[in-house]
Amino acid sequence: MTSLRLGMIGIGLMGHGIATNLVKHGHALTVLEHPGNQPLDALLAAGARTAATPAALAAEADVVILCVTGSPQVEAVLMGEQGMLTALRPGTIVIDCSTSIPDSTLRMARAVQQAGGRFLDAPMTRTPKEAAEGRLNLLVGGDAALFAECRPLLACFAENITHAGGIGAGHGMKLLHNYVSLGTVALIAEAAACARRAGVAADVFVDVLAKGGGGGVALERLKPAILSDDASGLRFAMSNAQKDLGYYTQMAQGFDAAQRIADAVYGTYAGAVEQGGVQRLVPELVALLEQAGGSGSSGG
Repeated sequence: MTSLRLGMIGIGLMGHGIATNLVKHGHALTVLEHPGNQPLDALLAAGARTAATPAALAAEADVVILCVTGSPQVEAVLMGEQGMLTALRPGTIVIDCSTSIPDSTLRMARAVQQAGGRFLDAPMTRTPKEAAEGRLNLLVGGDAALFAECRPLLACFAENITHAGGIGAGHGMKLLHNYVSLGTVALIAEAAACARRAGVAADVFVDVLAKGGGGGVALERLKPAILSDDASGLRFAMSNAQKDLGYYTQMAQGFDAAQRIADAVYGTYAGAVEQGGVQRLVPELVALLEQAGGSGSSGG
């Protein structure tokens, strides 16, 4: 896959790192012009080009990588006016790295296939830091042969690549992962807020959790916020957390799975978005829950 023409839609905090690594590995890359993109100067200087519409981008690409907010955005760039499917060439591979609802993923995959293309869902975990370093984790759903064909390309920006199963399995696994990850963050943040009200020293709180059952990635990402209200440990918007958890509860409901805890976690993030606004970062949950007190405890 060294001589393919690549297209990419969604050059945000995560997508910028992916695009940077694709160019670094020598791939010809065209990105969609969009006001939500991170600055493109470095990419353009490295040889990347831009396209004005998804259709124009798809018409020139062998592989298109999507890294947008969620299912509505994926559906829009594929099926909207001047969407990719109006110009998709036979055999084009669409790799959706967004966080999406599996039911939507299955519908979009069928639409791509009916247009003559091929499809993988490949959502990611980790943070913009690992995206810039080319060290993301990818959870891939789709045909095993297509996965094997695309793996060298995915390795340009990912360190750990897991084939989760058929189409939609990647997105399903991503929702399971984010529920556990964001749920653990919410639990620790609520405990930290309680600790502040109880007068427990922040360094003592962190140290005791780290040496016991509360240790792990979630605590490490929250540590700067707990110790000094520094939200830089996890550059992930509270509104995106709410969106991902909403997708998870929708998926769980579809399978008639238990979701009482998930509803409470969703309610915690929804309350934080209402209280602090959509641009607040997830680690700010500690301070927001401290301010809200008992009024911050809401279910789904």
